[in-house]
Amino acid sequence: MNLQSGTYYWPTTMPDAPSYPTLAEDINCDVLVIGAGTSGAQCAYYLADKNLDVIVVEKGTVGHGSTATNTALIQYSGEKMFIDLVNAFGEEYVGRHLQLCRQAIDQIEDAQTICPLSFEFTRRNSLNFASYAEDVERLKQEAELLKKHQFPLDFWSEKEISQRFPFSKRAANYSYGDGELNPFKFTHSLLQYATHHGTDVFENTEVNGMDFHHDHVEVRTKTGHMIHAKQVIVSAGYEGTDMKKEKNTVFVSTYTVTTKPVQDFSGWHERALIWETARPYVFIRTTADNRVIIGGLDDTTSYPEVRDSMLINKRDRLIEEFNKLFPAIHVEPDYYSAAFYGGTHDGLPIIGQYPDYPNCHFLFGFGDNGTVYSMILAKIIADKLTSQSQSDMPLYDPSRPLKKQMELS
Repeated sequence: MNLQSGTYYWPTTMPDAPSYPTLAEDINCDVLVIGAGTSGAQCAYYLADKNLDVIVVEKGTVGHGSTATNTALIQYSGEKMFIDLVNAFGEEYVGRHLQLCRQAIDQIEDAQTICPLSFEFTRRNSLNFASYAEDVERLKQEAELLKKHQFPLDFWSEKEISQRFPFSKRAANYSYGDGELNPFKFTHSLLQYATHHGTDVFENTEVNGMDFHHDHVEVRTKTGHMIHAKQVIVSAGYEGTDMKKEKNTVFVSTYTVTTKPVQDFSGWHERALIWETARPYVFIRTTADNRVIIGGLDDTTSYPEVRDSMLINKRDRLIEEFNKLFPAIHVEPDYYSAAFYGGTHDGLPIIGQYPDYPNCHFLFGFGDNGTVYSMILAKIIADKLTSQSQSDMPLYDPSRPLKKQMELS
């Protein structure tokens, strides 16, 4: 899959990133993790202290796939409003999903305290503003639902927004306790934690086939070596769908600009994460070295050549959108990229367990909350493989029933 093109900021923040050997022999393990991007690193992190022989393989180098274009807004709210998810799945179902999102953010924060490398996790609040008049009531309903489930936020009027920002919007939800991080350092830090606990990581080791047996999987690599694994986790990001098609997934093209460092953020209240209700939407965050990341303006094309042909135009439009909000903050593009972005039709991520892939789990942490979703899914899978609680796994099963289906059954 041709995932992305352009120039990438995150890898430049860690020019001395660790490298790992290529697999050069046949090997046995308890768990094989395929993919060493963010989701693969999260799986390795949760398995690291479970007394299992764990191997992670990556077809390229660590963190240079979708991780390099991950904008890493760490939020519990996603592109699909929770009020819409409640209509589809019911409030009890969505309430549990909300709790898991909050726990995942806390666990990301905890990881920074025990992993060897800081990955620049910082708590940030989030402003989600109404792009159109008809969105105001929906934002208010969303605020009521989140407050009911003990999530701290304020519903702001136009006056309250303009008192804190240099722009005026009809209404907004201002959520507390979200965050931001550096996804490249996050991935490397989790893998360093795992390797310190005995996990083996192999780069430039591409999987090109699997044979399934009742108690293990034989995994072939492109270099001709064999990995005998009792269990396999496919956490290859969007490329996981090259191995197993999943009908609930959908892909669009998205665009990102990272600016040169900014000297003065005056007028940007608490350097909050900013996004809007419009579709396609624009989102904005800052970085540890005072850059601005502006992303969005998604396009429905799934052809790489079409996606890439729009990059310069999208870059300029993203800068324009930022200037509308913050005319006094001067920004210049430094890095900019086009990439495929994966989501799901129903708005929830997926743990795929398929009859034709026995002893395998596919981690599809797709959605604009991918880092948070993958943290949830990685822990659920790790818990299952170590015979701990797996009661939350049905929430993310590919065949999860919608509310209407459950009412009819």
